[in-house]
Amino acid sequence: MRKEVIAYLHTHWDREWYREFEIFRMRLLRVFDNVLDMLSKNKIPCFYFDGQISALEDYLEIRPEKKELVETLIKHKKIFIGPFYCLIDEFLTDKTCFEKNLELGIKYAQNFGCNDFIGYLPDTFGHSQNVVDILRDYGIDKCIVWRGCGDFPAEFSWCGMDTVNLVRGYFNDIFSMSTAIEKKAELLKKNLDLISEKSKNCILLPIGADHLGIENDISEQIDSINEILKDEYYIKLSSPFEYFKKVENNFKSFIWNDELRDNSKTFTLQGCYSSRLDLKRENIECSYLLDLASRFVKFEKEIKYNKLLEYGYKMLLKNQAHDSICGCSTDDVHNENLMRYKKIKQIANTIIDELKLKNNFHEKKILNLSDKDFSGIIEFESSKALGGYEKISSRKGFDWNLLTSTNRIPITEDYTNIYTYLAEIENLKNNEIEYLLPIVGNSDLKITKNSIENNQISLKIINNELYINGINMSLVDFIDLGDSYNNGPKKDDNGNLFKILRTKILLNTPLRVALRIDFEGNWDIISATASLDKNSNFIKFDFNWNNSQKNHLLEVKFTLPQQIKEVFSEDMNTLIKRNFNPNYNIRENLPDKKGLEAQTNTAPMQRGLLIDERENNIGIVTKGLTQYEIYKNNLYIPILRATGVISNPQNPARSTPAGPPIEVNSLQMLGDNKAEFCIFFGNQNAFFEVINQIYNYIIL
Repeated sequence: MRKEVIAYLHTHWDREWYREFEIFRMRLLRVFDNVLDMLSKNKIPCFYFDGQISALEDYLEIRPEKKELVETLIKHKKIFIGPFYCLIDEFLTDKTCFEKNLELGIKYAQNFGCNDFIGYLPDTFGHSQNVVDILRDYGIDKCIVWRGCGDFPAEFSWCGMDTVNLVRGYFNDIFSMSTAIEKKAELLKKNLDLISEKSKNCILLPIGADHLGIENDISEQIDSINEILKDEYYIKLSSPFEYFKKVENNFKSFIWNDELRDNSKTFTLQGCYSSRLDLKRENIECSYLLDLASRFVKFEKEIKYNKLLEYGYKMLLKNQAHDSICGCSTDDVHNENLMRYKKIKQIANTIIDELKLKNNFHEKKILNLSDKDFSGIIEFESSKALGGYEKISSRKGFDWNLLTSTNRIPITEDYTNIYTYLAEIENLKNNEIEYLLPIVGNSDLKITKNSIENNQISLKIINNELYINGINMSLVDFIDLGDSYNNGPKKDDNGNLFKILRTKILLNTPLRVALRIDFEGNWDIISATASLDKNSNFIKFDFNWNNSQKNHLLEVKFTLPQQIKEVFSEDMNTLIKRNFNPNYNIRENLPDKKGLEAQTNTAPMQRGLLIDERENNIGIVTKGLTQYEIYKNNLYIPILRATGVISNPQNPARSTPAGPPIEVNSLQMLGDNKAEFCIFFGNQNAFFEVINQIYNYIIL
């Protein structure tokens, strides 16, 4: 029986990847100029602009004279744009940013007259189950995915949403090949046959690829191929929206109510969650600061800052595109990412400082902008010598008031000591302002050269081994033969264990104690500062070291008393459960055939994880460590992954390249590195209590 094929013309547009943004934008001008010309001459019926509006925004910034034409074509359903501002990674993005991505994308699209939207996510490296509810919140009831689907049909119900699985992916450049039409028909038929096996009455065929333009004779080529394949297929140029209408009764035949991270059919490139951890750390900090600034603006009802916040969020979303935040682009791309992060922090911090100045905030006035009451130890800075607070450090600088006020210019004499103090807060209500008062009370803190502890948690060094409440914590280093996309483990590598070299007491106050622990390995000394606050239920670790070695994976290892079969990790501001086979070893399952990616026991996380729901089990809260691995009774957290190529053709974990083999020196992470995380013991409530402490929404 002859099957109808609904084909849609598109181009998948990475703003930056193996070439830099400005170079790709100049290519975008050529590609979209031609699309507009073909649409204007009715040579093609419509064009699907990749589900994101940032590419159109980039285009019109250089071609503003085309805006009226674009608007007309959109209103006549010749061009489909949105709903996203940018196609961002789903696992490295918090809920606030994902919502902001939709908010900005839909507003822009609707201003152009587009109101037809699909949750179009064809190339992100797997899919979070939580995006479905967020899409619904914005009135979107259909979705298109690819990576992360297992042996799925073309149409299925994903967490209750009608969803299309692009069985053969979005990448189809057959019509652009320099070969005879008969050969193109033969290649296309092979693809259509494979899609047909997973489809029912109709087939969806994307025509396009990464940064690829449309062939001027595309309609004529399709007519010719239709004649060749007339007994089996009929290809019609249209849009995904027509396809959804034709198959509307097919979605309930297969139901999936979990995340999409299966790599048996498509690469999900899980190693990217530990590539360029400096980017992940900056992303977490900027997400937090923009959210904090937004809350302050809302609290003060200062709408004049909304455009600045939108500008900041747009920069952040551009950095969250998967080839950017995943760390799999060129050095120049990531240098630009880092500069954007600096600008975002400048914007957010200046908004906060201006609102503090307007409201006469000073070091003793405090506002809690979190959703919960706050109790704990906080740090604050002052250019004044204050009594009654614990001074822990000082630096040279200008007082923030002088730097913010438009009525003063700092002069040389204003360059002074800036002191850092500790203060204790008890039950500061959310959205309330109070004065910070010294609180005098008994301390439960104890410190020696081999231990720090309070009434809830302890660190002890016993026989040169480090234990947190009895759980062994160590540093182990592995060889990494991989690339930006995948860790490439060596088959018989058991890792090199670091040893504790020495310790030193750094801070001993009633509110906080800190112990420096130096670890010595085969190549470097790594310093970790372990700090513990009064009455706190978590220990904080700050690692700092100079990486001098290439092609290796450095991980913090926690050895638990039982095998780890499930982990609760944060995803879109909620904890989701993932199940693991603790006996699976990737080194024993490296692929020996083309086109395969090794299954892993790694997974992404956002701000942390909890091993299980028991009251006293171990949890981790991090600032920019976004991947974990399970093996037997061991939990591994990568704090550095050093490789040197975007895609290594000899990667032992992936037998086909995932991108170009471009060398990228910054991916080796040579020089100064740092990592930050906290360890606690408790349940899910404890996890979010620690989150509230580490990511506190306090304005001082």
